Amino acid sequence: MLNVGRPSRPGAVTQGHDLESTYTGNKALNLETPLIFEQGVKGRVGVDMRDPKEVKSRLGGLERNEEVGLPDLSEPQVVRHYVRLSRQNYSIDAGFYPLGSCTMKHNPRINEKAARMKGLGDIHPMQPVSTVQGALALIDDLAHWLKTITGMSAVAMSPAAGAHGELCGIMAIRAAHDAKGEQRTRILVPESAHGTNPATAALCGYKVESVPARADGRMDLDAFEAKLGPDVAGVMLTNPNTCGLFENDVKKIADLIHSVGGYFYCDGANLNAILGRTRPGDLGVDAMHINLHKTFSTPHGGGGPGSGPVVLSDALAPYAPVPFVVEEGGNYSLQEQVEEGAAKSFGRMKTFHGQMGMFIRALAYMLSHGSDGLRQIAEDAVLNANYIRVGLDDLLNSPFEGVCMHEALFDDSTLKDTGVTTLDIAKAMIDEGYHPMTMYFPLVVHGAMLIEPTESETKETLDLFIGSMRHLIEKAQTSNDPEFFVQAPKFAPRKRLDETAAARSPILRWTAPE
Repeated sequence: MLNVGRPSRPGAVTQGHDLESTYTGNKALNLETPLIFEQGVKGRVGVDMRDPKEVKSRLGGLERNEEVGLPDLSEPQVVRHYVRLSRQNYSIDAGFYPLGSCTMKHNPRINEKAARMKGLGDIHPMQPVSTVQGALALIDDLAHWLKTITGMSAVAMSPAAGAHGELCGIMAIRAAHDAKGEQRTRILVPESAHGTNPATAALCGYKVESVPARADGRMDLDAFEAKLGPDVAGVMLTNPNTCGLFENDVKKIADLIHSVGGYFYCDGANLNAILGRTRPGDLGVDAMHINLHKTFSTPHGGGGPGSGPVVLSDALAPYAPVPFVVEEGGNYSLQEQVEEGAAKSFGRMKTFHGQMGMFIRALAYMLSHGSDGLRQIAEDAVLNANYIRVGLDDLLNSPFEGVCMHEALFDDSTLKDTGVTTLDIAKAMIDEGYHPMTMYFPLVVHGAMLIEPTESETKETLDLFIGSMRHLIEKAQTSNDPEFFVQAPKFAPRKRLDETAAARSPILRWTAPE
C-alpha cells in the first residue's frame, strides 16, 4: 500500500486496534492521535520568544548540559492533541460513574463559580494575613460546620487527601499515647478495610492485626474483643464499611477500645451515606477523616487537588497538627507554632494550611443544600443503591442479606461455569458506554462487583444502567459465548490490552527512531 502523505507512527501502540479500517486510523469522531513525542519536529514552535540573557549560574556545577527532550510543537498541535485525549476520557460530566467505594459525585457548577470569585480564586498563600481575612474566615466557617455535622470538638484542615487524613489521625493517636508515656504497639483493622488503613498504621510504627468479619459482613465483635489488651493503640474502622453495610455494633466497639485506653479511628470515606442522619462523635469516634470530594462534591482525582480534613474528639484535639485558624475580636490569624507548655500538637503535615479551592467548593455545597438538603443527600444515596440492588439481585448474588447503605455489592457466584469473569463483565460495560464498577473489592467477597450510584442520578439513569447490566449478565448466563466477553471492549479507542504483559514489561519511555 502506498503511504502518500501519511506520516509514519514509529512506536505507536496498535495492538488490538484496527487502524486499517480507515486510511487515517480515525473512526468518525473517534480520532486517532499519535504520542505527543511522535508529533514533534525540531525547531517547530508555538510561541516566539527572545533568547534569554546569559546569567551567572548559582547551581554549583549541577547545571543541565543536555536538552530536556520535550517535543517541538505548534500551538494547534498541542491543543488538538489534548482535546483528542480528553474526548477519550470518561468523567462524571459525561455519564453515570458507578465506581463503588469512590463516591463519584456530581460537581455543582455553583461551587466552581464560587471558587473562581475575585478575592478567593486569585489569592496567594504568601500574602500577609491581614489581606486574606475573608479566606481565613471561610476556612473557620467550614471548620465550624464540619465539627457540627460530625459532632466533634476540633478539626485539622491541612491534610491533603483521605490517606493523608488517616496519617493525621493515627499520628494524633500516637502523640496522645506518647504524652502519657505509653508504648503501645498494635492497631486493630477489620479484614474488609481500605488498604490505606493498615498501610497508615504500619507507617506510624504499629503492628497491624486483622479482625475477621461475621457472616453478615460486619466486624466480628467477639474476635475484636479477644484481641484487646493494654498494648492496643486503637482500632481503624470504616462505617458504613466497605461492604456497604452499617456496623451495628459501632457504639460497643467504641466502648471496648476505650476500656483498654485505646482510641477509635473511623475511616470517613463513606460519610455520604450517613450525612445528617447520625454524628460520628455520638458513636464514640475519636478521629475521622472527611474526603471533601466524596461527601461534599469537590472535584475527584485529577480534577483535585484533594482535601481530607480530620475531625477530632476532646481527647485528641490537643494533638491536632498546626497551623490552625484563630479568631479573636473579629480578626483571624494562623497559629503556626506550638507554644512551650501549651498545646501538644505533633507538628506540621504540609506547607501552608490546606487546599483553599476545595474548602470554597465544599462550603458552597453545604450552604446551597442547608441542613435538610444534606440529610436528603444520605437518604437519596441509600435509596439509589438499594434500587440497583433490588433491580439486579435476581441475576447477581448479594453476599449479605438485607438493605445496604450507599453501595450495592455482588459476587460472581452466578457466573460460575459460564467462562465469564467479573473482569469480562467490566470490559463489556465499556462498550455499553459506562465506566466499570469497582472490581474485586472488597477482598472478602469473591469476584466482587461494587456499585455506588450516589444521590445525584435520576431513576431513568439507574433504569438504563440496570437494564444494561441485566443484558450482560443474562448473555453471560445463557449464550454459552464467552468469546463475546473476552473480545470486549470492541468499540473503545483501544481494545483489551494484555494487562499481564503490560505489568511485567512496561514501556515507560518513548525512544525516537534512528
